[in-house]
Amino acid sequence: MKVVVAEPYLLPHRDLMVELGPPDAVFSWHDSFTEGPVGADLADADAYVGSVLTRSMATGARRLRFVQVPGAGTNGIDFGALPADAVCANTYHHGPSIGEYVVSALILLNRRIPEQDRALRSGDWLTPKRASLMAQPSTLDGQTVGFVGFGHIGVSSWRFLRAFGMRGIAVTGRGKGDPAEYGLDWLGGVDRLADLLSESDAVVLSAPLNEQTTGMIGPAELAGMRRCAVLVNVGRGPLVDERGLYEALRDGVIAGAAIDVWYHYPGLDLRAQPSDFPFRDLRNVLMSPHISGVTAATFRSRTAEIAANLRRVAAGEAPRNQVLA
Repeated sequence: MKVVVAEPYLLPHRDLMVELGPPDAVFSWHDSFTEGPVGADLADADAYVGSVLTRSMATGARRLRFVQVPGAGTNGIDFGALPADAVCANTYHHGPSIGEYVVSALILLNRRIPEQDRALRSGDWLTPKRASLMAQPSTLDGQTVGFVGFGHIGVSSWRFLRAFGMRGIAVTGRGKGDPAEYGLDWLGGVDRLADLLSESDAVVLSAPLNEQTTGMIGPAELAGMRRCAVLVNVGRGPLVDERGLYEALRDGVIAGAAIDVWYHYPGLDLRAQPSDFPFRDLRNVLMSPHISGVTAATFRSRTAEIAANLRRVAAGEAPRNQVLA
């Protein structure tokens, strides 16, 4: 069984992949995704581990039986070009790591650390001692966090934030579930989004991106948030209207935001402005390059699950987390 791996995040765990994978597997590793070389390598491959599979790559991969996406998103896979008997699966395991990011982001924003860091680099001491510039910050204890989407990311984040004494509320696409099971005050459908935004001191976005959720947080929704509220987006950038978010942060409609997921992404050179708007110039924004779930723990767990799926496929069994086109 030949397995082509084109996921740089898995490279530190290649020994674990070989150890846990099928005994007869031959792994071909790529340290970056380049369509031509990866596509050529797929010509005699049985399995592919990667986030992108274009039509030209799939067309030449006549033996391909299995595609394993090393994360949750499968939007980079051209399902229509897969061989008729090929199957695709994805994997998660990033909930606890993203939960830690959410906690750290909320603490940093609540205490206005990004602003203080930037100011102090130029010699300006932005402290509550200068009452006209900065009020004394509150702690997370007693604040309300609202989750827009309450899957594995929301549940993991809430497990941590609950320990800080926060009150939790949530909306989901289906709006089903027992809030008492999770210790939430309430859980509803997206028809209660306005209620959540108006009640929350912190809003955590982890909803999936689709036709219904694109732009679900627009200027009107941002205006319905508390002026002291902060937004943390660890779902997908376009869940929030790009211009609306920039203007709300610039004009003080909301207090701040941590943005880990963006509107533009780089190519192989890993250089690109993440937005058409200059979020980089705003003092109340914490920016990160889509790394909230990128930890060794995440990718060790993913490696183990991918290896187990390769063993299943090699044995003629169905993989876990199979994704349908």
